[in-house]
Amino acid sequence: MIVALACLSYGYAQDCSEMASKEAQDKLNKEYADPKTTPLTKADQKTFKSLDFYPVDLQYCVTAKFKRTPDEKPFYMATTTGRKARYVKYGEVSFTIAGKQHKLDIFQSPDLSRLEEYKDYLFLPFRDDTNGEGSYEGGRYVDLKIPVGDTIQIDFNKAYNPYCAYNHDYSCPIPPSQNSLDAVIKAGVKEYMK
Repeated sequence: MIVALACLSYGYAQDCSEMASKEAQDKLNKEYADPKTTPLTKADQKTFKSLDFYPVDLQYCVTAKFKRTPDEKPFYMATTTGRKARYVKYGEVSFTIAGKQHKLDIFQSPDLSRLEEYKDYLFLPFRDDTNGEGSYEGGRYVDLKIPVGDTIQIDFNKAYNPYCAYNHDYSCPIPPSQNSLDAVIKAGVKEYMK
């Protein structure tokens, strides 16, 4: 079993532009094509050309209201294996997509935040109505940085699959039930077809 906290290299979501989204997609494809950084199985590495992405659509790049929740206690988030991943709820984000209001929790890994390069890293696991119908059935992730102020940019065009979508050797956090969107998010990485 390989522990996968998150991709951590796809690109933080704060830069909302078509160019930034496409650069993040290129970076992700390079990571998956590189035998040193890919989560793909050895068999899939041989035939890998590119991940499949929804077309970049800036309606899925939102400015969300950010509410810090400083008194939360660490908890163990379920994973795709028996392992439990330790997180703390860092805050809540609320935003509108397609005229509908949504709220999600964002998390921080107490262990990861001790590392200098990830001290301001936040984790947004989510599910939406595309899961199993175009995107990975287990949900997807977006990487964020701790914002300055009470708003945060979330670019769902940078949503990516957990490593478990490609290789069952990984142990990946499962988006908690409160992070299920009643929305179709046709943005980011699609379901991986072998």
